[in-house]
Amino acid sequence: MDGSGSRRRAARVVVLDPADRILLINARDPFGGDRRGWWEIPGGGIDRGEQTHDAVRRELWEEAGIRDAEIGPCVWTQTVRFTFAGLRFDQDEWVHVARCDGSAARPGGLEALEALAFGEQRWWSLDQLLEARPRTIPYRLVEFLPPLLQGDLPEVPHDITPLDHHVEAWHAP
Repeated sequence: MDGSGSRRRAARVVVLDPADRILLINARDPFGGDRRGWWEIPGGGIDRGEQTHDAVRRELWEEAGIRDAEIGPCVWTQTVRFTFAGLRFDQDEWVHVARCDGSAARPGGLEALEALAFGEQRWWSLDQLLEARPRTIPYRLVEFLPPLLQGDLPEVPHDITPLDHHVEAWHAP
């Protein structure tokens, strides 16, 4: 994890099971003042020389214990700025879609900070997400998820970079 303030490259994945449920990981900032948690899709930094789809495969294993997933194309991109564990991040993200059998094991290799931050993993249906409206990463997940569930994958990745009002809403008490 690199929070040096320099631009970071990251890959994330919308992983779906056969029932079109999405896997989200409950997380919180173990050193932040805001004790509320959020639900996020798996993902993390791209290692030097690594392609985004390879980073997604590695992150699925490290964060969710998923080894056998069909990694699809990059469907979204975003640029985000955030603070986590007192470190400032300026991050470009590539978000792929993937399919798996719906079994997630224990994480296969969390970094120490991730082990402190991550909690429960849960498969969510779109209806459950719409009803609960949890804070999510990406911030605009619920807005852009329905077309993916219908099999409508964009030819060119959609830019889902949060606008100021998305960021303000996410941070609002």
